[in-house]
Amino acid sequence: MFPSVFRHCTDVLCCVIFIVVILGYIALGILAWVHGDPRKVVYPTDSSGQFCGQKDTINENKTILFYFNILKCASPIVLINLQCPTTQLCVSKCPDRFATYIDMQGSYRHNKSYWEYYRQFCKPGFNKPWKSVAQVIRDEDCPSMIIPSRPFLKRCFPDFSTKNGILTVANQTTFKDGRGKTRNVTDLREAANGINNVLDARSVGMKIFEDYASSWHWILIGLFIAMIVSLLFLVLLRFTAGVLFWIFILGVIGIIGYGIWHCYWEYDHLQGTPGSDLTIYDIGFQTDFRVYLQLRQTWLAFMIILCIVEVFIILMLIFLRNRIRIAIALLQEGSRAIGYIMSTLFYPIITFVLIAICISYWAVTAVFLSTSGEPVYKVMANQTLCKYANLTCDPETFNTTNVTKLCVGAQCTFAFYGGESFYHKYIFIFQLSNAFVFLWLVNFAIALGQCTLAGAFASYYWAFRKPADIPPCPLFSSFGRAIRYHTGSLAFGSLILAIVQLIRIILEYLDHKLKGTQNSFTRFLLCCLKCCFWCLEKFIKFINRNAYIMIAIYGKNFCTSAKEAFFLLMRNVVRVAVLDKVTDFLLFLGKLLVAGGVGVLAFFFFTHRIPVFTQETPTLNYYWVPLLTVIIGSYLIAHGFFSVYAMCVDTLFLCFCEDLERNDGSTAKPYYMSASLHRILGKKELSPKKAMG
Repeated sequence: MFPSVFRHCTDVLCCVIFIVVILGYIALGILAWVHGDPRKVVYPTDSSGQFCGQKDTINENKTILFYFNILKCASPIVLINLQCPTTQLCVSKCPDRFATYIDMQGSYRHNKSYWEYYRQFCKPGFNKPWKSVAQVIRDEDCPSMIIPSRPFLKRCFPDFSTKNGILTVANQTTFKDGRGKTRNVTDLREAANGINNVLDARSVGMKIFEDYASSWHWILIGLFIAMIVSLLFLVLLRFTAGVLFWIFILGVIGIIGYGIWHCYWEYDHLQGTPGSDLTIYDIGFQTDFRVYLQLRQTWLAFMIILCIVEVFIILMLIFLRNRIRIAIALLQEGSRAIGYIMSTLFYPIITFVLIAICISYWAVTAVFLSTSGEPVYKVMANQTLCKYANLTCDPETFNTTNVTKLCVGAQCTFAFYGGESFYHKYIFIFQLSNAFVFLWLVNFAIALGQCTLAGAFASYYWAFRKPADIPPCPLFSSFGRAIRYHTGSLAFGSLILAIVQLIRIILEYLDHKLKGTQNSFTRFLLCCLKCCFWCLEKFIKFINRNAYIMIAIYGKNFCTSAKEAFFLLMRNVVRVAVLDKVTDFLLFLGKLLVAGGVGVLAFFFFTHRIPVFTQETPTLNYYWVPLLTVIIGSYLIAHGFFSVYAMCVDTLFLCFCEDLERNDGSTAKPYYMSASLHRILGKKELSPKKAMG
């Protein structure tokens, strides 16, 4: 059983603050839901701020956005961001032919159908086909030209294609711009390149979707195999941890030994070769590094470095051999503990669900916040020196102002959604708060998982007779204790980590904004701050992880647990380092084995190289699509299982260190460690009852 401890609620103040913050976060989500409108993201918006395709409006059947003069748009990115300085109109379909307003006027007297087609791309209510071209262009009543287009992302893009390597639109290489000039379609090349890349990506996307549709069940089978292999690896670690580690160490020693022999052979082989006795200093810096391989001094330096590394490894193995044996024994004990508490392997699913809920709530709230407010219009001017550019304006009165006279071609165009109320003024603060609480909740979900697993594995270690004394439902009991008594402590540790992570995000944002600056000192300072906070985040994660283990064992508050865990680890710093590296190596080997092994099997299957399954293998456009999915999925599955294993080993290690400090192996104070660990320490023999465990 656990060391004698009376549990009580810890860090109550932080628990209350955490609950209040969660309630405030819910209130923020409701506020965003009331003011926000995600249709602003789904539907394109015309120059009047109206949605294209919105029900119960004049644009209900007009789902596509049309640009009067797409030549004014610098790139497709500009189009998607609705910042193109030209009138934008909702239409029911894109143009399917070349036409100009001038040609329409010329044929209007004889054929009014020409106008009937052209007018659907003019502003609603405009019905003056006889109005002069100059006035129409000035008032932006109609486009001066229309180009064959096709909808993409609910926007009309020119229907580009290539014919014999030549860029064309509807099989034509030239078009009339409606202002008396004939232009080449290459004038649209800047937009065409980006659009064609996106369209190609869409084509690839469709093929990938087809591959997933035809191979999803085989992918699931591959992931199931990965799960079985991960479980087997964890079970077999009980018997193979030591063998795997020593094989690796001997392999490294052998490879380095071969390297030393090869360097000596090259050094001896170059003796007497002209120029080989020159020094590296004599030949200076050379871009062709093969030159250095012709020098005896280079191979001598390599040989000395490898000898130092070899001696260092051998000495480390000699002096740390007992600690390495303890680390391997703890790994084997971890495998045994998981074998008794198999339910812990599936706890990461709960953590995954909690994090998925946090991500979903954050994303939805962020979208609603970003779509809050009324339409804001700004002056869009082609002239870079226009003093009115980017100033807010009123589209209804814009044509009566003198802005159009001072800035020829300027327009009052919809820019974004905002407002002047308290809520709209502090949208950025709300978004920042949304991100901060999201980080806090995600870290809390992870902390809850770590504390729950630590409690379950600690109940295994402190069972005097294993497995007879392990309490029933250890995982569920540990989860209940963490929620009932230690929510405040977990929230406290998560809060500290969330603050550091938010600072890192802000630093990354500032670094992105200042990338173009020439101030070297500012960039250097930002780089140093980013490095420091990265190290701080890693350190806090390490402290938090071990603090949660101590909380699960003794039920103390966060600060006390963090302090005791830190000093306990410092008193066993060499053991910590050895255990950490041995564990990292074996788990890395396990992930590589699972992902690589299942990946190789999937490769042979999807490339029709397994004769037995040739008929069942689906025909794919890209075999690497399901292959990469299986490899990445297998790695994530292995990571999920092995994260439980790593938590188990860390918990058992802290319990082991506590056991050594609290007990002496006597009848009055017997050790709780397993018989194998006891034998390695060379302590007094265990009592008969303990040996039976």
